[in-house]
Amino acid sequence: MRSNSWVLAWTLAACAWVGAAQAQPPPDDIDRLYRREEPRGPPPPRAQLFLSPAGQPFRAPPGQPYPVAAWFAAADADHDGRLTRDEFRAEADAWFKVVDADGDGQLGMIEARRWEEELVPEISRDALGGGGPMMMGRRGPPGRNQVDHRRQGAAAYSLINEPHPVRGADSDFSMSISTREWRAATDRRFAILDPDGDGAVLAMELKPTPAQAAPKPDRERRPPIGLRKPSSGG
Repeated sequence: MRSNSWVLAWTLAACAWVGAAQAQPPPDDIDRLYRREEPRGPPPPRAQLFLSPAGQPFRAPPGQPYPVAAWFAAADADHDGRLTRDEFRAEADAWFKVVDADGDGQLGMIEARRWEEELVPEISRDALGGGGPMMMGRRGPPGRNQVDHRRQGAAAYSLINEPHPVRGADSDFSMSISTREWRAATDRRFAILDPDGDGAVLAMELKPTPAQAAPKPDRERRPPIGLRKPSSGG
């Protein structure tokens, strides 16, 4: 009788163990859950981004011409291949009205935040470690007696080394940009692109942005060594 009870108990325990084993996910699922293996295949390429000196975004799919050409063509109103100061001002003024959401002739900090979070979200993403052009080169803060030459914010996608075109126009640090300040910033930016002072900028004179000149990222990223699958070989 005692022997029969022991056999019955062992049989029930064995059935329970088999049921538990069958309830586990297959090995591939376990590997994905606990090893945190990255999805196979290269990540999708990012769209190309160009920011005009006024901060207007122009985008193009990978493999297409860099969108600086689209900006130049749009700003060159008479399509003569020369961007004059008046054309440069007109393009900047038109973008000011787009950013000035409430139409009061002032760009406040709410509108500046809208520019960086909604109109150009790539800026905030890269600042949080998205790995954009602003992260090129040496990582981490500069050491003692070292100069940090990395482009930050909008400068990575622009012809001018200016991290924030909207806030950068606030010359009196009032946390608000007037049309007068915007025009002064526009003329300052034009002078940077027209170093010979002849009053016109040619497309061939424009240097590549850091994003345009950056080497193509490695599309075949491998997971860290500790997260790779063990080799099946000897």
